[in-house]
Amino acid sequence: MKRTNAYISGLLLVATMATSCGKDFLKEDPSVGVSVDGAILNESNMVEALAGTYRILDNYYLFGRNTLVWGDLLGDNTYISASNSGRLLPYNNYTYVSNNAENLQQWSQSYFAILQANRVIATKLPESNNVNQFKAEAYTLRALLYLNLVNYYAKPATVFPDADGVPVVTVPTNIGGALIKPARAKVSEVYDQIISDLNTAFTIMPETSSTLHANNTNFITKYAIKALQARAYLYRGDYENAKSAALAVVEKGGYTLAATQAAFNSYWGSNVARADKLETIFEINNSTTANNGQEGIDWMYSRTNFGDVLVTDDTYALYAATDIRRNLIVQAPRGTNTVNYINKYQNTANADRDEVKLLRYAEVLLTLSESYYRLKDEGNARLYLNMVAQKRDPSLVAYTFTGDELFNAIITERRKELAFEGLRFFDLKRLNVDFTRQNMGAKAYTSFENVKKTDTHLQLPIPELETANNPNVSPNPGY
Repeated sequence: MKRTNAYISGLLLVATMATSCGKDFLKEDPSVGVSVDGAILNESNMVEALAGTYRILDNYYLFGRNTLVWGDLLGDNTYISASNSGRLLPYNNYTYVSNNAENLQQWSQSYFAILQANRVIATKLPESNNVNQFKAEAYTLRALLYLNLVNYYAKPATVFPDADGVPVVTVPTNIGGALIKPARAKVSEVYDQIISDLNTAFTIMPETSSTLHANNTNFITKYAIKALQARAYLYRGDYENAKSAALAVVEKGGYTLAATQAAFNSYWGSNVARADKLETIFEINNSTTANNGQEGIDWMYSRTNFGDVLVTDDTYALYAATDIRRNLIVQAPRGTNTVNYINKYQNTANADRDEVKLLRYAEVLLTLSESYYRLKDEGNARLYLNMVAQKRDPSLVAYTFTGDELFNAIITERRKELAFEGLRFFDLKRLNVDFTRQNMGAKAYTSFENVKKTDTHLQLPIPELETANNPNVSPNPGY
């Protein structure tokens, strides 16, 4: 595997430039207590450095907005309104280029967060429950970042495992230095690292959580590791292991789906982290003192704020009138048109904003359903599909499909359940299909309808600054 004991050339410079478009996340050290150059000398230092990794994830260049918005916008769920704030316009019509600022910041902030995770992992403190837990969390966050990077910047592992992936960096700069220039690992090698990180994390994560930070959905827990691993195996096309990881969450994680429409509405209306294992497995904190302000994903979706990103009519039409998820899309005027607004983030008027959900129990159940289908166990595939579908639509007659009809129902249910959470684009890529993005006409900023599975823009460009500073990193074709 192409690994390095150093960091990507020029990355620290890029990271310090990360906030030209809004709130400056890096003016205060993202470790919120231990500087990038500072030593981790005790467990308190570890938890502070780990908090910095979580904090970077919330950056609106990452999971606080762009990473998730692109996951639906580059797919077929959303579009940018003709009336807009000017944000993210190239992603509406696949016209992004290698010097695009948002793309550069997703890349650089991802590796900056990986740097922070590497520091926690590399600490030489004596083993204890706290040390093991914090390292397990860091391993998991590193795996999450690499999974996101390899899916945005490389071809799908299900079809092209030997294609160029992304550089894999596993040692912090205080050990390896900041200017050694790693090459891109193969897609399969990146996945090897992801799976290795998650296996290590699960093995060392204690059953009893540390008291040095809260025990809620804002932090990685033992079965959040397995939930992420189920996603990684699914994206890789390893369905036996995807099934095993998902089953571990189902059988031992203790998570539940909302039992009623009232409970479901209350769940999505809440703006606080959870400790009851209802629906959410892991989500990013957006507290009063640490949120993205008007640059957050909630402002991009909310009709009372920017409301730039709207739901296509054909996506809205997927939901039956009795489907409780349809309440998460609001039909309302925008100028002279009636459009579909996303209502998964409902607390933009509050100082304490909505948590950004990254792992949910429903995804695990649908991963389990698809894995069983791929393994030719259609009975269990229907069982877990109906577990989600009938909970969301109490009037739905249980699916009895077989063969292709069953598979299509599973993929459609994933689309409906996980809409506006940033995963649709990854599903379309791993399925290696041509797809159509609905032309919304005068409602839309512009349109780019037919996306071929051979389109080079299905891989984001490796940032120009990276390829200029690191000749070992090859650019993606088409840029």
